Amino acid sequence: MSELFRDPIHDGATDPVIVPGGTDGLWWLLYTSRRADAPAGQGVAWVHGSDIGTASSSDGGATWVYRGVLAGLEHEPGRNTFWAPEVVWAEGEFHMYVSYIRGVPDRWAGHERHIHHYTSPDLVSWTHHGDVLPRYPLVIDACVHPLPAGGYRMWFKNEADGNSTWASDSADLYHWDEPRPVLRTEGGHEGPNVFTFRGRYWMVVDSWDGQLAFTSDDLETWRPAGVLLDGASGRPGTDDEGPGLHADVLVHGDEAYLTYFTHPLGEDRRTWATRRSTIHVAALDVRGDALVCDRAAQTRLNLG
Repeated sequence: MSELFRDPIHDGATDPVIVPGGTDGLWWLLYTSRRADAPAGQGVAWVHGSDIGTASSSDGGATWVYRGVLAGLEHEPGRNTFWAPEVVWAEGEFHMYVSYIRGVPDRWAGHERHIHHYTSPDLVSWTHHGDVLPRYPLVIDACVHPLPAGGYRMWFKNEADGNSTWASDSADLYHWDEPRPVLRTEGGHEGPNVFTFRGRYWMVVDSWDGQLAFTSDDLETWRPAGVLLDGASGRPGTDDEGPGLHADVLVHGDEAYLTYFTHPLGEDRRTWATRRSTIHVAALDVRGDALVCDRAAQTRLNLG
């Protein structure tokens, strides 16, 4: 089965990322904990004021136990918004790059969003290192991947440039150079995720009707490589219905797993039923020059 997790508190688990926990022997799922149960009539306040939720697995990803929300992320007074965690183990510690919005806005426009950097030795205690790109006030959805010659690259959505993907490089994960555009698509996109699989670099981005796949030989030039999880590929009558949204990829050994979320009961977003979301997983494969997945297959994580 593809269903991986539902948040037992607010029922709004989105933007998943799975990471090994280091010395604890567990696998950890981190996600945006949207408040699908928030009162109606407050615009989109229910997608704001969100924490980063967590769940852990001791059996290689077969089952998950809800573990609450990450504590210690607040760095200024009030109730604020955290979205779309990107967590990588590098340079001897965990680095998290998370989208941050001040307060709990009730509309999409009219407020800044930034990407903030945290580090942790254990995924429990976090140190805040500030705004990664302070001169860019409309950026979210960070993804980080090492560069072949050393250092790291961060890809992210720049809403000020037609919802396109931009990138910035760093030698140490703390200091980032001047960003530049990388990928523009008709209608825009969000949630870039870059990974290495079967000897190639790949990127998936969320088009809001499936994941657009791209491939690259050098992390510079990207070529189209298929469409995954579009609405037509959903499974009617299940929680895996509609487009697969904001995907992340976990490469483990020779396998790659695509994690994503759905809104299975419609799109009006005015009630709990149409706001709630479920996290799913599908196995990835390569066919010729395309990235593919069989959404209908019975996929279980095997991270042993």
